[in-house]
Amino acid sequence: MGRTVAVFTDTYLPTVNGVTYTVQTWRKRWAERGGRMPIVYPGTNDYEPGEDEHPVRSIEFPFYDEFNAAVPGVPDDITAADPELVHTHTPFLLGLSGLRFARSHGVPLVASYHTPTAEYADYIAEGWLRSPVERAARAYEKWYLNRAEMVVVPSEPARHHLREIGVRTAVEVVPNGVDTDRFGPVDTSRFAEAHDLDTGKPLVGYTGRHGYEKQLDLIVEATDGMDVTVVFGGDGPARDRLEKQAADADVDVRFLGFLDREDLPAFYSALDVFAFPSPVETQGLVALEANACGTPVAAVDAGALSDTVVTGETGYRAPPGDADRFRAAIERTLAERDALREHCLDRRDAVSVDHAVDKLSEVYEMLL
Repeated sequence: MGRTVAVFTDTYLPTVNGVTYTVQTWRKRWAERGGRMPIVYPGTNDYEPGEDEHPVRSIEFPFYDEFNAAVPGVPDDITAADPELVHTHTPFLLGLSGLRFARSHGVPLVASYHTPTAEYADYIAEGWLRSPVERAARAYEKWYLNRAEMVVVPSEPARHHLREIGVRTAVEVVPNGVDTDRFGPVDTSRFAEAHDLDTGKPLVGYTGRHGYEKQLDLIVEATDGMDVTVVFGGDGPARDRLEKQAADADVDVRFLGFLDREDLPAFYSALDVFAFPSPVETQGLVALEANACGTPVAAVDAGALSDTVVTGETGYRAPPGDADRFRAAIERTLAERDALREHCLDRRDAVSVDHAVDKLSEVYEMLL
């Protein structure tokens, strides 16, 4: 009989991002192994909960349209499930509920570290306020993680960052993992026709949240004047600014908006290069999904992307914030894309979610 692990997260459906995807995928694989992961998340009118999904009341978050702030609490069904362990995917709101539940029921707490919280200061503070908000975020992050029995991070650079800010709790690297049953090379003709992508030019693209911290403007700046078509999938608060920048640039830029997850394998497969300038990734799951579809990545040499993108095998990296060097990385990745594609496909098994859940199970057993 598998273990029962109560999951608490501030990010879940209908919002689609890396955290939501990871939580969903781990729960599915855990259930396939005979375990249970009842989940507590902010409820909305746009999503009907399924089995073992327990929404709590939430309100719209004033600083970020796509996020609902949960009213902290623990549904009775979680207590009835008698979990052997609590796993939180947030240090805030429902993360605090998970911490209190673990303490009151005498079970271990595992905390996943997905995103450096200080990087989101742009959403709530400007000018001189930004620095103190960042310091407060780091201090709180350290306080919370030091109260867990184990912290789970998706990459070695993320572990190093936590040690630098003073997290003393044991930290284990558990990659988020890619669902290689879903993400692999597919025929792209229908997708390309539906989105008018048969431009006769190489396709350079990105999909994911359009957040300011992702520095997506570097893609437009780096490709300005290049004979390529730039394709953005996804949405977010930085999109308006990005569209204005693209309108003034000498490059063909297309904005596809939010893409259904079923369309992502075709999106990745259609690209010649996946461009990823974000310096704040703790793993960069979309880069691994692109690789699993045979698409190499041009990324910045920062955060987890320093490990996720293997130079000369799955793509090339450039210093963060340097448009000229990022352009050179894109050009080199385009020039070598056929050889890089084969290396990407050779690494599919190594990045699969099954390996990730194997490691997650080992972490749980360490504590239990």
